[in-house]
Amino acid sequence: MESEVKLTKLASCAGCGAKVGAGVLAQLLEGLPVHRDENLLVGFDKSDDASVYRISDELALVQTVDFFPPIADDPHLFGQIAATNALSDVYAMGGEPKLALNLLCVPEKMPKDAVHQLLRGGYEKVYEAGAIITGGHSILDPEPKYGLAVTGFVHPEKMLTNSGAKPGDVLLLTKPLGIGILTTAAKADLCPADALALAHKLMTTLNKSARDQMVQYNVHACTDVTGFGFLGHLLELAQGSGVAVTVDTAAMDLIPAALELAEMGILPEGMYRNRKFAECAVDGGDVSLAVQDVLYDPQTAGGLLMAVDPADADALLAALRPVVPSAQRVGVVSAYQDGPRIKLI
Repeated sequence: MESEVKLTKLASCAGCGAKVGAGVLAQLLEGLPVHRDENLLVGFDKSDDASVYRISDELALVQTVDFFPPIADDPHLFGQIAATNALSDVYAMGGEPKLALNLLCVPEKMPKDAVHQLLRGGYEKVYEAGAIITGGHSILDPEPKYGLAVTGFVHPEKMLTNSGAKPGDVLLLTKPLGIGILTTAAKADLCPADALALAHKLMTTLNKSARDQMVQYNVHACTDVTGFGFLGHLLELAQGSGVAVTVDTAAMDLIPAALELAEMGILPEGMYRNRKFAECAVDGGDVSLAVQDVLYDPQTAGGLLMAVDPADADALLAALRPVVPSAQRVGVVSAYQDGPRIKLI
């Protein structure tokens, strides 16, 4: 059939594993002028998930953009995953997506039906989020890429950033880890079919339900776990908040097949970039190398990582469980003294 195309064979890297490493990105942005505007509540200088601009005392604009090469061979599935991932940044800020623009790069010889299926996948997830696609931009490129520029809204006093965590907060995470390892193994036909199906399900699950529960409780900080891995994004949260964190690795939901593949040394290149960025701030203790590898694994359309007021943590976790079964308590926040900001136990 015309639509039968192995998209991942056209890409040198996949999904959020294609992101420029956090350390390199910081160097690229260093020294760029930051214009001040009293209504710009969050800009690129904060290493946050999206920008936030206040329109009025009760309304702020949330804007983000995300696109990447194929992480699945099926065009429709790739479109769903890319859209799910792009929408997530708005949810991480506590906002609601409303408008989206397609960003599309396609090879000139890519079958038209495959392009149509890719776009259809994106449209379906945007509409599921309650937003609408209003246009976009496309160019010819030997390597296909797809994503969205997303605009959402949030109350200025209710927005969440990755820099508000406080000592005593409880860390909650809403999706399992190991997606990058599974998709890397799949490119070499080494990923078990049931594990790959789980990865696809996770990557096409919107963070909408998690966000809708989160905003009803006292959450001090939030970020979504994507290309920088759990530890990379956690480090940004800890540094931005001026705190330290202890992670209970035994309580974490690590996809078993991903852990087995990590033990075999089947790991994405992005994992090594993430380790290089964050390991200087991580005390790994007695935690095995394979478990640490999964914690550095770049996720695509990963879950929300929340720093929750301890008085609300149990109630929020109980509210999340019926709609986000994989929600888990993964650690605690403490005051920062000296040394590593992240301790693994």
